[in-house]
Amino acid sequence: MVDLIPALRAFARTFSRSSFEVDDLLQETLFRALRGIDSFEPGTNLKSWLFTIMHNAFRTQYKLRKREAPGAINCADLPIPMPAPQDWCVLNGELRNALDTLAPDHRDVLVLVAGYGLSYKEAASICDCAVGTIKSRLSRARDELAYRMNGVPVD
Repeated sequence: MVDLIPALRAFARTFSRSSFEVDDLLQETLFRALRGIDSFEPGTNLKSWLFTIMHNAFRTQYKLRKREAPGAINCADLPIPMPAPQDWCVLNGELRNALDTLAPDHRDVLVLVAGYGLSYKEAASICDCAVGTIKSRLSRARDELAYRMNGVPVD
């Protein structure tokens, strides 16, 4: 295994140009190989087995980095990913007030379909009306809610 370290290091360079990342990937590969040495079958190609371990280790690290994205350059200049929580409280209050002003039939359909994610058929069954009626009420409710929230009539 020690004789294959130069080949593994060269293979790791295909995944990253940073010498630190190459070293980390090599170390992770060797760690995984030693931990799973019992799964290696004598007589098979050790180099291929190690390359497969390295490839899988890289894919795992890549997925983690994509999800976590640590150390973004100029991260202080990036936009805030989420507005301040007090804005959500204000919008929540405005939404509740706007929902309260809707006709009960419209409000019920809007909450069932848009809020709870029910299908038109399920909402029609609950409201005891036709699916077409649900679609019509939902469309009117959305338009009226948008008008009440934004003050702009929806065409």
